[in-house]
Amino acid sequence: MSLRRFILKRLLSIVPILFGVSVITFALVHLTPGDPIDQMTALNPHVGPAEEARLRARYGLDGPVWEQYLTWIGNVVTGDFGQVITTDRAVIDVIWARLPETIALGLFGWVFGLAIAIPTGIYAAINKDELGDTVSRFIALSGISIPNFWLGLMLILIGCLWLGLWPVLPPARQPLYHPEMLWYLVLPGITIGTASAASIMRVMRTSMAEEMNKEYVTAARAKGLPERTVVLKHVFRNSLISVVTLAATLTAGIVAGSVVVEVVFNWPGLGREFINAIVSREINLIMAITLFTGVFLILANLLADILYAVLDPRIRYD
Repeated sequence: MSLRRFILKRLLSIVPILFGVSVITFALVHLTPGDPIDQMTALNPHVGPAEEARLRARYGLDGPVWEQYLTWIGNVVTGDFGQVITTDRAVIDVIWARLPETIALGLFGWVFGLAIAIPTGIYAAINKDELGDTVSRFIALSGISIPNFWLGLMLILIGCLWLGLWPVLPPARQPLYHPEMLWYLVLPGITIGTASAASIMRVMRTSMAEEMNKEYVTAARAKGLPERTVVLKHVFRNSLISVVTLAATLTAGIVAGSVVVEVVFNWPGLGREFINAIVSREINLIMAITLFTGVFLILANLLADILYAVLDPRIRYD
C-alpha cells in the first residue's frame, strides 16, 4: 500500500471514529442530571411547568434521547452544530472565536517542550551515566510527576506575584498576536508543555543511547567523521522515529491539559469554554468541542505516520 492510499484510508476512518465518539459523548451527557432548561428555570421561580415544557419543545429537548441524537447528527451533517441555549449564539461561532487561543496555547506548549526535550535528551545520551545525565533524568521524572494545575499556580505565584514579570490575568482588549498577549502565554505554555518535555526527553535519551551503540555509528567514527556529524546527522535522525511516535501520543495530553491550564490562567480558549458548557449542560457546545478535539487528535496521529515515512524511507504501509 502506498503512502497516498494509506492517508486516504486513514481519512476515511475518521467518519466511524467520530460517529462512535459522538454516540458515547451524547449518551454520557444525557446520563448526567439536568439540562440547559433546568439551569434557566432554576434561576427564575416564576417559570411554570407549561413554560418549561414550551422551552424544551423549542430547543428539541422534549423527545427521547435517540430521537434527539438523530436530529443533532442530521444537523451536523449539514454543517449546523446548533445554538448555545443560554446565550442564543451559534455554536460554530463560539468554536471559531475560541479556537485561535487554544491553538496558540498548544503551539507554545509544543515549542517549549521540543526546545527543552531534544537538546537535553541529546546531552544526556552523549554524557550517559554522568552527573548531567542523572540531573536531567531527575528533572524529567519531576516534570512528569508534577500536576499541571499545581505547576500553573506556582508559576503564577512566582512569576506574577513575587517577581511581577507577568500579569495575573490576560491583557484585556488586545489581539492574540499582540506582544503583551504572547508574553502572557509563556507561563501557561510552560505549564502545558512541561510533562511533554519530560517524556520526550526520556525517550530521546534512551533512543539515542541505543543508536550510539550500533555498528553503523562505529563505522562512521572509523571513517573519521567528526563526532558532531555522527551524532546530529546519523544518530539524531534515527532516534527521531521514537520521538515522533511519542509526540503524536502526547498530543492528546496537551489537548486535555489545556482544559485545566486555561481555567487556571483564565485563558479564553476552548478548554475554558468546555468547562463552562459542562456546568451549564450546553449539550450542543459540548458535542461540538468534543468532535473538534477528536478530529485534531486523529490528524495529529496521521501526521506522525507521514513523518515516519519521511524520517525512514524503509517504512511501508502494507
